[in-house]
Amino acid sequence: MTVGTSVVSVMPEQVDLVAVPVSEGRWFPPGAPPLDAALLEAHGIKGSRGDRLWIPAPVGSPDLLAVGVGPMSELSAETFRRLGAETVQASRSARRVAVYLGQLLQSPGEGSSKSAGEMSPADRSRAVIEGALLAAYSFDSHRSRAAEGRSSVEQLVVVGDGAADLSDVAPTAERLAAAVSLARDLVNEPPSSMTPRRFAAVAQEVASQARLEVEVWDDQRIASEGLGGLRGVGSGSHEPPRLVRAHYRPASPRASVALVGKGITFDSGGLSLKTAGGMETMKTDMGGAAAVLAIMSVLADMDIPVEVVGYMALAENMPGGAAIKPGDVLRIRNGKTIEVLNTDAEGRLVLSDALSLAAEQRPDAIVDLATLTGACVMALGREIAGAMGNSDSLLSQVAASSGRTGERTWPLPLPDEYKSHIESEIADMKNIGAPGQAGALSAALLLAEFVDDLPWVHLDIAGPARSYDDKGYVRKGGTGFGVRLLVDFLAHFEKPSSGSSDT
Repeated sequence: MTVGTSVVSVMPEQVDLVAVPVSEGRWFPPGAPPLDAALLEAHGIKGSRGDRLWIPAPVGSPDLLAVGVGPMSELSAETFRRLGAETVQASRSARRVAVYLGQLLQSPGEGSSKSAGEMSPADRSRAVIEGALLAAYSFDSHRSRAAEGRSSVEQLVVVGDGAADLSDVAPTAERLAAAVSLARDLVNEPPSSMTPRRFAAVAQEVASQARLEVEVWDDQRIASEGLGGLRGVGSGSHEPPRLVRAHYRPASPRASVALVGKGITFDSGGLSLKTAGGMETMKTDMGGAAAVLAIMSVLADMDIPVEVVGYMALAENMPGGAAIKPGDVLRIRNGKTIEVLNTDAEGRLVLSDALSLAAEQRPDAIVDLATLTGACVMALGREIAGAMGNSDSLLSQVAASSGRTGERTWPLPLPDEYKSHIESEIADMKNIGAPGQAGALSAALLLAEFVDDLPWVHLDIAGPARSYDDKGYVRKGGTGFGVRLLVDFLAHFEKPSSGSSDT
């Protein structure tokens, strides 16, 4: 269901539900529909995060929803995203919903509280809409009827005193939410239908709508171009691999960035076969490529002033008769060789080819996203991505975008002494590190061999690419992690300072 959104200064007449943020101390924006303090107190609503109270109204008036947002001194964009999400989740059968922000949409100096932080009115209203739209997401393509509990909201308006200057906010939030939904859809689609060939076809459809140039390399072109890692991983499946290259060219780019996404549309582990339980969610292993395509889909509409080339390395990792074997050696695009000792460490093989291609074009920076290692999940859990790279300046830009978007990352080191973990007896390197030690770091150290001397960040999204529960604006299944993060990163991108990280 499509949800229409807007930001307005006057409460519409036809509204079924009005959500009002309540901060600790039971403060709520002046001008909001009145909330009975005694009623809030009777139900234990203090304004803490997680507080929520539905207040029925007489016939002809909208019901009210009090939503706790925590201390005023700690309001952030994430607070407003959660407000939007909780409003949608609690909307019951309401179709026309308003979120009242009042003076929180005034510019600083016009009466808005300094405790609302450094966010602009646009930031706050956009965050509410993003959270609401992301929470309203539902993947029903393969259901005979809509899932129970699906949102009924058809119209959502943010009401506030400064709304006259915020006409561009809703369209921007809608574009971002649509991009995240695209990434979620790609991951949630069953793996037998979302194959490398089908993904490539979707990429061509997206490119035609998003003003992108797109090129698809088939298995013969992959072989002739020397993409030994991608070719090797795809050799065990009857579904041939694909390499998708999408190019966004703004009129006057101020810089250039390459995005690289791991696109294993299903990962059985190959001959190093996973357990049955270990395969259940392995359609998620193309979450990096899905995020890259989704990011590319909105760059033109959002007028991002950076030239961007997206590389999506797509394959199925299957144990067919032609599959690569433990002990095989693959030659990557840049000429370096990798000994394959575990065919379930396949993501770094396809990424090595794609990173080599990206580096050949000498962009100002390279960022890759990959559901790469279980070790990163062990270290950081399922809500935080590991960030590794060779440029402190670039890592700082990613961290800043992480803070603004709420897509959390955490820096991990790449110590030179750990390079010994991937030394091979017969090739330039091997595709697994020391048993039980620093698995996420050894995988990233291998990838570092294929970016030349260019500023580069690797995001291991093995944890946050998939959620096992509905939580806030994140839905169970594919999350689209990295889309909002890297769109923000590109919008604020500055060429990294010279010099590599000492970590």
